[in-house]
Amino acid sequence: MKVEDCIFFQLAKTSQAATRFWGQKVAPFNVTAVQAMVLNFLSDEDEVTSRHLGERTRLDSATLTGILDRLEGMKLVERKPNPEDRRAILVCLTKKGKPLAAKIHKAAEVANREFLSVLNTKDEVQLRSLLGRVRGE
Repeated sequence: MKVEDCIFFQLAKTSQAATRFWGQKVAPFNVTAVQAMVLNFLSDEDEVTSRHLGERTRLDSATLTGILDRLEGMKLVERKPNPEDRRAILVCLTKKGKPLAAKIHKAAEVANREFLSVLNTKDEVQLRSLLGRVRGE
């Protein structure tokens, strides 16, 4: 097998292309691709525990903590005590973060359509299904 045919190589190159594409789309918002992803999740479901956010984003605790530290430093999110569980922390969008997260959410919809425009609807559904199966979902 040629190295270029190795699935790991192909997935890595696809991931790099997607990350670069998404990074360019969110650069005007002065956030990284991963920060934008976290804000996008929070625009979908705000005021969640950091554990729940980590599960949804599939980021490990240490990585998510660093991202939240930076987003908090940018005044886009804040951490609050969870009134239902004193051991847990809620991650919340701030006044500044909510409109930005909404813009990022819209940008994600447009970017998804643009990035996948080389596929027809059937192929896109199949790609998403196959990727999910490879991830074990």
